[in-house]
Order: sequence, then structure tokens, then C-alpha cells
Amino acid sequence: MLLSFVIPVLNEAESLQQLYKEILGNLGEHSYEIIFVDDGSKDGSFGVMTDLAAQDKQVRVIKFRRNFGKAAALQKGFEIACGEVVFTMDADLQDNPAEISAFLEKLNQGYDMVSGWKKKRRDPWHKKLPSRLFNSVTARTFKLKLNDYNCGFKAYRRELVKELYLYGEMHRYIPALANSLGYRIGEIAVQHRARQHGKSKYGLERYLRGFFDLLTVRMVTHYIKSPLYLFGRIGLISTILGSVITF
Repeated sequence: MLLSFVIPVLNEAESLQQLYKEILGNLGEHSYEIIFVDDGSKDGSFGVMTDLAAQDKQVRVIKFRRNFGKAAALQKGFEIACGEVVFTMDADLQDNPAEISAFLEKLNQGYDMVSGWKKKRRDPWHKKLPSRLFNSVTARTFKLKLNDYNCGFKAYRRELVKELYLYGEMHRYIPALANSLGYRIGEIAVQHRARQHGKSKYGLERYLRGFFDLLTVRMVTHYIKSPLYLFGRIGLISTILGSVITF
């Protein structure tokens, strides 16, 4: 079976060689393709990726002219992925490729998507606390019980990723989007390793941006089958307000 790995990269030059080796060491008998998407790196990451692609024809590299964000990077990777199963991973070595087989085993239980759960996070408190709040609010909003919406380590059946269109911060809500399309979502606990190189590229502002995308995804998933209900309600409220003001 062909496995695709879509990996967004932003200034992770020191991690890429090791990540590549770890993926290859945990494939079992499966064939593979690795799609690196350089999201505006400035540290030499692109050079490392092109060297890997020169050595291995199963490695593909996409380069953005500037930083467009993780959702855009995933979307571009999904568009060209050919694997029967598509994995997403972060490039910072905090995800452990040794767990690839566990994701495949869970998929084989009848799931269309399996999301990782960083049960024991190796992050400082100021990253853990907003993440817990985000996961709690998101699970309640979409009525889909997951412990960790935001984990980058996920596995999907190909037909699922081909239906997605991601932008902004919408990569955080892929489980909700997939669930609204009728796909079955599973979750497994995964190891979250300490960062070995560099520093995190994300801050509190990403959650603020993500809040607005939460509203967008909520509208899309709630009214996906009956969009006229949304516009009808907006029209009704506008009519009532207009009548009150006129009166």
C-alpha cells in the first residue's frame, strides 16, 4: 500500500534529515511518498529538502514564496498526494514515526481518519493551557468528542483529503469538517517528544485567529445541507430589526 506523508516545514533545517530517516525506518512493507511543503523558510530548510529529493525520487518538495500558514501547506500537499492513506506530521521531530503502524491499525477498524492525542505533552504550561481550552470549546461546539483536535499527527483515507479545502487556521478543525461530510473519526494516544532543535513557530495569536475560523467552520458544518436556513434566519432577523426601527 502506498502511504503519503504531507509535512509542512517552517525553519526546521536541523530536523529534516532525521525525520526522513525515521519515516523510512517505520514503513514496514509499505511503499511511500514524502511531500515536504516549505512554508516560507529562511534557515536553509529548502536546501535540505531538495538534497533529499535529489537522493530519493519518492521525495517531493513544494516551495511557497512566503509564509502562507499550515492550512495552505496541508491543502497543497493534499492536492498532489497519491497514497491510499495520507499522513500529516510536524517537521520538528516531536511526532514519532514509530507510531505509523498504530494509525494504520486504527484505520483498519473502520475509521476514515485517525487523529493523534498528545496525552502527555512536552510543552510549557503557556502552551498547554490554551490548547486544553481550545479542545474543550471545539469539542462542545461540534459535538465530536476528541481529546486533541490540534495534534498534527493524523492519518486519512485518500478520498477524505480530496474533499477538503483548507485556508486560514482551518487545519485545526479538520476532524469537524470530516465528520460533517459523513466520515468516521477515531483517535489514538501518541508520544509527544521534546523539541530537539529550534523553537516553536506558534504563539497565542494563532488561537485568536483560529476563533474566527471556528465560527466559519461552525456555519459551514451546521448549514452544509440547508444553506437557505442560514440566510433565511438572517433575513428574518433583519426584517424584524428593520420593522422595529421603522416603527
